[in-house]
Amino acid sequence: MSPVQKYAIGAGIAVLLSWIFLPGWLTLLVVLGVVAAPVVGYMMLDPSQRERLKRARRRGIGG
Repeated sequence: MSPVQKYAIGAGIAVLLSWIFLPGWLTLLVVLGVVAAPVVGYMMLDPSQRERLKRARRRGIGG
């Protein structure tokens, strides 16, 4: 299973649990946090770090 699939499954479980146990507006905040956290983290990288990350994804982490 790829790391992206693991992230998607974990995000889905977090949203599902919050949908069941929390009020609607709080669930919306959880969904936004699950989506926004990786985007904000990526945007905080320098252009050289973004390029290095793209190369690592293309090549695969293991080589």
